[in-house]
Amino acid sequence: MQHRGRHRRRKRGRAVRAFLAGTALALTAAATMISASQATVAENPGALKPLTSPAETAGLRLQEDRTPPRMLDRLAEAMGRPVGVSAVLDGADRTLVEAADCTRTERKSLPVAPDAGRAYCWDPADTAAPDWRPASVTTSGDADDDGSWGRHRVILAGWTHSTTTGSVADRGLARVAFIDADDPERLAYSWVLLVVPTADGRDYRGLVSPVSGMVWYRNKLLVTTTAGGAEALYVYDVDRIHRTTADTPAIGRVPGGWSARGYRYVMPAVGSYRFPAGRCSATGSPCPGALSLDRGSAPDSLAVSEWTPADSDRHARLWRYPLSADPAGGGPLATDPAGRVDAVEAYETRAAGIRGVLTQHRPGDARTTWYVGYPAGSLDGRSSLWRQDTDGANAARCGSEATRHCWTKGMGSLSYAAGTGEVWSLSDRMLFSVPLASIDSSTE
Repeated sequence: MQHRGRHRRRKRGRAVRAFLAGTALALTAAATMISASQATVAENPGALKPLTSPAETAGLRLQEDRTPPRMLDRLAEAMGRPVGVSAVLDGADRTLVEAADCTRTERKSLPVAPDAGRAYCWDPADTAAPDWRPASVTTSGDADDDGSWGRHRVILAGWTHSTTTGSVADRGLARVAFIDADDPERLAYSWVLLVVPTADGRDYRGLVSPVSGMVWYRNKLLVTTTAGGAEALYVYDVDRIHRTTADTPAIGRVPGGWSARGYRYVMPAVGSYRFPAGRCSATGSPCPGALSLDRGSAPDSLAVSEWTPADSDRHARLWRYPLSADPAGGGPLATDPAGRVDAVEAYETRAAGIRGVLTQHRPGDARTTWYVGYPAGSLDGRSSLWRQDTDGANAARCGSEATRHCWTKGMGSLSYAAGTGEVWSLSDRMLFSVPLASIDSSTE
């Protein structure tokens, strides 16, 4: 039986590779039929322009705002002792499906080049309605440099509900899939709803915001938000996940217990980092878009990209914040005595609509290498992935010079797992990983 299982997996792998190879050939053939005037090649975003003057970087400053401990303690006393990540994983009631058993439409959302090393589609219970969409990803490789959280390897995927379709009560809500990734052939997950304490810790409400970026560092989870009409990074604590006790359509305290629209777990925000300069603008505060962790910098740092409309003429900014070296601190960002956080590095890129960002530092090279995902182009609705630095930019190609729109449909954020050398990301339908070495080869 064991040998037959391995043979079946090899057949599945060959089937997926054959499917993607066929897609690549089709894309290449189509590209050759499109005239140069139709511009299937994305505009090159060019070399990164360093932003060094105070006037250029002042708008990137953050101000830490911690939720008062009494609020969190009061909520914990009322809801009961928090549960750990292991308890959430042990109760997983959803299963991810290996790519070979996914539908053709789902597999078509994967990158054409470079090939996905591992790929999974979501449990049908979560894809039956189109109103929820995945957008951000992080792993226990971000949380701890040994790649595990406790006894588990874990992947977190952030989903956001549409603000215009589906149930009115669900619109804009954010949830996180806690995925048990110990067995690559059987990934299982549970949902945790993101909430915000209210009424001085006597209640909570759902977080209503797109979660386009997410990073897990130590026991803290950072997510991008536009909650309350102000751009910020919200902070969550994976040691403060609570069980709900009532299954009702409400979110918060209900007669007889605590509810979260049917979700079994909630995670309340423990703080935020806000932009004192106010609402996002071209010269002031940015709209934070994608996030990722950089463990190759000293100290560890948070890479951030600015969200701008894909059809905008505004050039987006890319920057990094230092992470705190104190594991006992409130963190996770390194603040000055006044709770302020300044960018340690910032650039402007000649592009808009960024969907994913990742940074790497290579031995002997003082420059930061940025991997940046841009929106879909005209060919087959695919996005493009570029490698950029202060010298220039190169894109992953679909096996020819004809097109650089080789990445996913509905691109999500990027997360690098150093222990395995994989970059995890999302399409609008699938979770997948690509070896970083393959991305580098494709962009050379």
